[in-house]
Amino acid sequence: MRNKLIAQRYSKALIDLAIQNNQLEQVKADIDLIRSSLTPELRMTMASSVVSGSKKTDIFRAIFKGRLTQLTFSFFDLVFSKRRELVLPEIADEFIEKYRQIKGIEIIEITTAVEISDEIKENLRHRFQNLPRFKSKKVEIRSKVDETILGGFVAKSHDILFDASIKNDLVFIGRQFLENLYVQKIR
Repeated sequence: MRNKLIAQRYSKALIDLAIQNNQLEQVKADIDLIRSSLTPELRMTMASSVVSGSKKTDIFRAIFKGRLTQLTFSFFDLVFSKRRELVLPEIADEFIEKYRQIKGIEIIEITTAVEISDEIKENLRHRFQNLPRFKSKKVEIRSKVDETILGGFVAKSHDILFDASIKNDLVFIGRQFLENLYVQKIR
């Protein structure tokens, strides 16, 4: 929990700096690069108590030198000087979340039993975009496959869950059979 609070504070500071310097899109691109570069090995190195803070800083600089804007580079120098490199992935994730809030981007995660085509994704995006809750937002669809849902789909966005899966329907039908009041009255 403490790391999440630290990450929220640092990401808010970075997003505020980016907005002040009119570099929000460039910093977002930098954060995307950092997130894609955070391999499990690099994460372990940043979390390691065996590797010194200066060595972690050197590793970060070697990986990203010339690839990040000066603002982002300076910001992460501060993160390393404050010995917060352990929270680096969370800072990046929180930044992206705040960026989406600012830009009004809503991510809807669609889970299906089989891979769906881009045409179906676009159709679902359009349908969600037209719902009153998402009218003022830019809807993006992310899809994943989970064969256990058998068919249909499950849509999830923050606090909303729409379960139109066959698995859910079967569970509902099973409950109806167990709780069938009509059958109980016959006995």
